[in-house]
Amino acid sequence: MARTDAHAERPELTVVLSTLGNYEVLGRVLDGYGRQTVAPGTFEMLVVSDRAEPDPAAVDATIGDRPYPVRRLTGHVPGLSGNRNTGWAEANAPIVLFTDNDTIPVQRLVSEHLAWHARHPAEEVAVSGRVRWARGMKVTPFMKWLELGIQFDFRGIRRGQASWAQLYGANGSIKRSFLERVGGYDEERLPYLYEDLDWAYRAREHGLRVMFNRRAVVDHLKPASIENFQNRAPQLAAAEWQFCQIHPEVEPWFHVRFADVWSREVGGRKAARAARFVPQRAPWLGPLVWERANLYWLKQIAPYFLPEWDRLATGAGRSLQPSASAVGERNTGLAGS
Repeated sequence: MARTDAHAERPELTVVLSTLGNYEVLGRVLDGYGRQTVAPGTFEMLVVSDRAEPDPAAVDATIGDRPYPVRRLTGHVPGLSGNRNTGWAEANAPIVLFTDNDTIPVQRLVSEHLAWHARHPAEEVAVSGRVRWARGMKVTPFMKWLELGIQFDFRGIRRGQASWAQLYGANGSIKRSFLERVGGYDEERLPYLYEDLDWAYRAREHGLRVMFNRRAVVDHLKPASIENFQNRAPQLAAAEWQFCQIHPEVEPWFHVRFADVWSREVGGRKAARAARFVPQRAPWLGPLVWERANLYWLKQIAPYFLPEWDRLATGAGRSLQPSASAVGERNTGLAGS
């Protein structure tokens, strides 16, 4: 167990940071919380190791001595849901900020979350902060594409009012009393992926309101590529399938888009390359290039997502299109133009 600093006064905010491996970046994230602009003791840190963590001693060594109170906990079941439930249940503060081991906070992160909760004291108001690519990283066109609603969707938020679907576990704060009212994350059915969306969707029935503070920023230090998204796609498909079984009234966002692009003749390879040089906002050419690149990248991921969705649909006795029999055909036409 890592060092625990005792403070007589109750903290105003508890940071619940989920971690599994990634020790070097975790150290940089914890360093960032040592540079916060708030007074010492304003927040406490709970580093929650995943139950599957292979080297808890490495987590403890990474935590080391910090200028803020910190405890290291272990999730009681593997997955982000288990980690977050373990963390918020142990929180001493009335506000809980959820984040991860690859999101480095700007200096005003804690103060910005606190200020917005003070401005919106109602129990049902949560605050979503911005997640951006970390400074110094090479941001590829594919990574820019992920910002267009694929990984995070901040562009469409107006006047600080976000939707339930924009309360992300990478940078979102919720009042502890509201967490108690809604209940925890679904550890059994959604241990990882869609767990934050599921919680927020259930919270709607309790009056959830999500405010977006674009100055509450974390820098996401995790490069993304088409290959790692393809590798992750079957897990994403399984999570979305499960989410839509729990909430059948909600459209399966990814499945709709992947199934649609699979039924179309799509080129776009040249557009995906051109996106490196053509900004999205470039007059006339920008929208044309990026729309074709969008279709191209969707087409590249579809063969990795759809078979898992179809397998689950077939096992549940439901007929979904495209059917599992088309899996082999999905490997054709991916080169594009």
